[in-house]
Amino acid sequence: MESVLVKEYRAGIMECAHHGHISIVNDQGEVTGSAGDPHFVTFTRSAAKPLQAICAIRGGIVSHYGLSEKEIAIMTASHMAEQEHVEVLESIMKKTGLSEAELVCAPSYPLNEESKEDVLRHDGSKRRLYHNCSGKHLGVLAYCKMKGYPLEGYAEPGHPVQKEIIETVSLMCGIKAEQIDLGTDGCGFPVFALPLSAMAAAYVKLACPDLINDEAVREAVQIITRAMNRYPEMVGGSGRIDSLILQDTNIVAKGGFKGVYCFGLKQERLGIAFKVLDGSEEEWGWIVESILEQIGYSNQTLIQQLKESFSHDILNDAGKKVGHADTVFQLQTVQP
Repeated sequence: MESVLVKEYRAGIMECAHHGHISIVNDQGEVTGSAGDPHFVTFTRSAAKPLQAICAIRGGIVSHYGLSEKEIAIMTASHMAEQEHVEVLESIMKKTGLSEAELVCAPSYPLNEESKEDVLRHDGSKRRLYHNCSGKHLGVLAYCKMKGYPLEGYAEPGHPVQKEIIETVSLMCGIKAEQIDLGTDGCGFPVFALPLSAMAAAYVKLACPDLINDEAVREAVQIITRAMNRYPEMVGGSGRIDSLILQDTNIVAKGGFKGVYCFGLKQERLGIAFKVLDGSEEEWGWIVESILEQIGYSNQTLIQQLKESFSHDILNDAGKKVGHADTVFQLQTVQP
């Protein structure tokens, strides 16, 4: 049964209640904490991007194309097409010889409002490069080109690169590939239906790659997560929680559309995954803040930054406080 995670109040009256599930997994893959159902099955959405990047990095695209750490980081991103994002994406295309037309993700406007307004003031054209998943697509296409895989159909489940990806996701999550149900993500890629506990288990391994027996995968994870921590602005963008908490080098984190969020803690050797059932993302900052406080996380500076960046005050269109939000869940200790 789901747990109430967040309640929102206006004029002292509860207006909204956001239900969901939280799963906390240790470095043995055991659930040690939860709210709601720690094994609730949902789609990974973009929280899978660091996992989807592993095949290309393991395969050697970094040295083959001379990629920078910023270029690696944006392959895990749900970027906002801010100017620096676009510059890095264009650099990848130049190094790899890929064209924007080869991307299957839809032409889009930037998610960043300032960047979108700048586009509209100029030519007003949507671009596939502006799509928040374009870095992931370029990374996979670059790998296909290097391996001699066909570029056409690279997003289809039966394509060789997608078969490699699902095997890697299987390895990281500890679930057999044939047991992972697939859907289609917004960008056209296969998306994985997994228990939250399996997502959390994968994020333990992202945070603690010594848990990965496969040496090539382990080295790829180290390259990917180092890039994410060194260039957190590439992973999200202005005002995004990913870019804030990745500044803490003890954390590996990535959110996905429709309310799914995952992060791993290196020193604590924990993976955490949660799902807001109504698909909302506005509550992520509050939920992460509460989880960190409840487990006694030592970086109080980060917790304070979360409080300041994701205020519990509810404001109206003119910026006046008209209500507040409270996180109301209590993590339950689970005996492995």
